[in-house]
Formats: sequence, C-alpha cells, structure tokens
Amino acid sequence: MKEKPVKRRRLQHLSLNRMIPNILTLLAVASGLTAMRFAFQERWEHAVLAIVVAAVFDALDGRIARLLKGASKFGAELDSLSDFVCFGVAPAMILYLWAMQDAGRAGWLLAMLFAMCCGLRLARFNVATEDENLPAWKANFFTGVPAPAGAGLALLPMILAFQMGDDMVRSPWVVSVFLLGVGALFVSTIPTFSFKKMVVPRRKLLLAMLIVVMIIAFIASLPWLSLSLMLFGYLLSIPLSLRAHKRYEAGEEFDEDIEEDTEDLEPV
Repeated sequence: MKEKPVKRRRLQHLSLNRMIPNILTLLAVASGLTAMRFAFQERWEHAVLAIVVAAVFDALDGRIARLLKGASKFGAELDSLSDFVCFGVAPAMILYLWAMQDAGRAGWLLAMLFAMCCGLRLARFNVATEDENLPAWKANFFTGVPAPAGAGLALLPMILAFQMGDDMVRSPWVVSVFLLGVGALFVSTIPTFSFKKMVVPRRKLLLAMLIVVMIIAFIASLPWLSLSLMLFGYLLSIPLSLRAHKRYEAGEEFDEDIEEDTEDLEPV
C-alpha cells in the first residue's frame, strides 16, 4: 500500500497583532539599508540619522509585540536579523567608507570583525533567552553591550565630528580603537542594564512623560550634542550595572546558603 503524502500545514491567516511588530522590524531593516545607501553617497549625517531611526523601530517592535500579544518565534528571528543588518553591518560599512579606506586591508578587516562580533553577540542572546533556569533578576541585565547601543558607541567619532566641526576624529586610528573596543564589548560577559522591564509608577507618570518630551525636544534642537551626551552617559552606566549585578549575585548566593543550612537543621 502506498503511504499517503503528508500534507503540509499552511498559514491560513495572519492576525494584525502579529503583522504590526514585524512591519516595524522590516522598517528598521529598511532604515539600516538606507543608511548604507547614504554612506555610499557620502551623506554622512543622513546615514547616522537612519541608524537612529532603525534603533527607534527596534525599540518599538518588541514592546508593541508584547502589548498586542503578538510575539512569535518568527518575529524574534526576524528581529535578530534586523539587528545584525542595522547595528552590525551598516555601522561597519558607514565607518569604513567614512574613515577606514585609507587603512587598506586592515581597515576592511576591522570593519568585518566588528560586524562578526555583533553577530556573535546576537547569537549568544538568542541562545540565552531559551534558558528557562535563569533567575528572574537576570532579565534586568544584558550580557555584553546590546546591538543598538554598540552601534551608537561605534558611530561616536562621527557624531563628535558633526558636533565639533572638526575632522580630527576622522582618523583610521581613532575609528579603529572604537571598532575594536565596541567589538570587544559585544562579545564580553560584562553585564549591562536592560531597560525592557522598566516600569514607571503611576504617580510619576506625568513627570516621566514630561522628561521624555524634554529629551525629544533636546534631540530635535541639538541632535549631535544630545546623542553624544546620551552615549557618554551609557558608558558611565556600565560600571554601575556591573556593581548592581554583583549585588544581585551576592544576594542569590546568600539565599542559597541559607536554604542549604536550613535543610541540615532537624526539628527539635
């Protein structure tokens, strides 16, 4: 008897809740690709702004997916691909065209190394999210610098050049230091703050909205200065996140010691 062919399950319909986050992710990919197009045209400020737009879409897609209950495995994989293109490949290409061509093969190797470090960081993140044995407080931290922040730090020489109007930082040596440093932060195990779980108390909601509006106005009026300050502020937060992570670990180990001691005690 001939075996009946197995019918493949086809996607009958796709809800709007699942489409919206994926559309935002695709818009982020489009922004990253457009940034590279601007770089080829030597429209450097537009290229950096396109990366910023990609970061905004990247910040929105996951939150909207959770809000609409439209998170999916497909969306998570698409988001990872988007991060690699927008925050790994695009910044490497922009920086290579901006300052690293004079460095010859070494400049291209450093650009590729940066992109590969970003890819390794994203792969590690995807594996870590599948571990169900991690303590709840681990959700407050990333391992290594996240991709959008890493892209911003790598582009910091360009942002400083736009702000100061000086090409002193437009040097292969300066850009090489940033590419190597950020690439190392990508693959490092240094804990950094994750703001995904940040919750604003209801009594402070108006104050938080006012602060957000002021930040947006500051960025709109002085974009390069505000971006520089934000990136330097993020760098200063890394030692604080390391300290907070050590405190969490010490508290967890202390709790485990108490549990072991109580198990050894016998009832009187």
